[in-house]
Amino acid sequence: MKGNDKIIEFRNITKGFGDKCVLNDISFYVKKGEFLTLLGPSGCGKTTLLRLLAGFGNTDKGEILINGVNITDVPPHERPVNTVFQRYALFPHLDVYENIAFGLKLQKVPTDEIDKKVRKVLKMVSMTDYEDRDVESLSGGQQQRVAIARAIVNQPKVLLLDEPLAALDLKMRKDMQIELKEMHKKLGITFIYVTHDQEEALTLSDTIVVMNEGKIQQIGTPTDIYNEPQNSFVADFIGESNILNGKMVKDRLVEFVGHEFDCVDEGFGEDVDVDVVVRPEDIYIMNRTEGAQLTAKVKSCTFKGVHYEMFVDTDKGYELMIQDYNAFEPESEVGLIIRPADIQVMKKERIVNTFEGEIVDESHVKFLEETFECKPQDKFAAGEKVKVEVKFSKVELIDHPEEGMLSGEVHFLLYKGDHYHLTVETDDGDYIWVDTNDIWDKGDLVGINIAPKDIKILKHDE
Repeated sequence: MKGNDKIIEFRNITKGFGDKCVLNDISFYVKKGEFLTLLGPSGCGKTTLLRLLAGFGNTDKGEILINGVNITDVPPHERPVNTVFQRYALFPHLDVYENIAFGLKLQKVPTDEIDKKVRKVLKMVSMTDYEDRDVESLSGGQQQRVAIARAIVNQPKVLLLDEPLAALDLKMRKDMQIELKEMHKKLGITFIYVTHDQEEALTLSDTIVVMNEGKIQQIGTPTDIYNEPQNSFVADFIGESNILNGKMVKDRLVEFVGHEFDCVDEGFGEDVDVDVVVRPEDIYIMNRTEGAQLTAKVKSCTFKGVHYEMFVDTDKGYELMIQDYNAFEPESEVGLIIRPADIQVMKKERIVNTFEGEIVDESHVKFLEETFECKPQDKFAAGEKVKVEVKFSKVELIDHPEEGMLSGEVHFLLYKGDHYHLTVETDDGDYIWVDTNDIWDKGDLVGINIAPKDIKILKHDE
């Protein structure tokens, strides 16, 4: 890419509030004229990053550049950006015209030029007959148009939009998405948009930056993000997915749900644990079993407006979600086919819990800020640093946090077809991963126990 194609660069941005790291070494660039969306769940750091770009806060580390100029310490009013917030922050005592003209008057722009610019943007946002209206008499969608007009009248190089459609009803959101897309084309300026709505991001964006827990998970076009997720978080967060444990048998052959399938993936090695993603619309379902790769029984069938959504139990005991234009009745036997190109294989982020530990004595080891009993051992001396491994399935979660060796909160969960894979954040801010058949919800408070026989102690460098 030519250097002059970049309008914004984030270089190693780190930001924390108290003990909480909100942005962890974030680096990426934005191209001129691009519609880029920061997408992620609440608390992932996307709004903090937008506010740092706008100048409403300081970085702990790193630099922000606009057109190659470091603006990290430049005050907000001197940055070539304007922000549209979720709460539009219009002045209730001013009419529509005066709200839009406010910034130009502060800059002492001549009156005739103000009038020309305001009428131009009013036309652009389809509000030409509303200049004398009281802003509090406008609908949510109209107020949003005024807020955008007020932002673009100053001709910023970059328009920042922080969940601007969140307060609108569903139909208005859909209408405004189309209008925003058209507005972006007309203006030709760079849009940076924050949302937690996956469909909105896929509809609007040229590029999506998926974030979670202060880190970038994936950057790509909407098509790339949807069809080729780089990890299980992205696959789960963007649209509906069947995310399953698998094993790469060899190049172009993968095993999951108890069957082997041809695929297009290579380079994973042989007999390697992987995650497999199959979108529900990519599973071909038929009312006969001959010629099928696997058979299943339909558990439920729900009409979703455009398609039917079905859950089926496969012949090896796995549950899959399928979306199809045809309905298949519950209890019916069906055949399933999954084509090679519709199977997405991903490297596993981890295959076992691994912790830094320290030997207390021959039958106790400290990790996760707690001392655990372990199987008696004589390989390691007291005080020696070690590596501790615990299989996901060997971590026990209990309803009463006070009854566990540790306590924590369910932070993230994935259904893997025959079990749940949970991310639990301990009270000390560490993470432990759990495979379980029990049903938990995000936010549940849990106790955590690990039996001595399930704690494996290894040399620190193994």
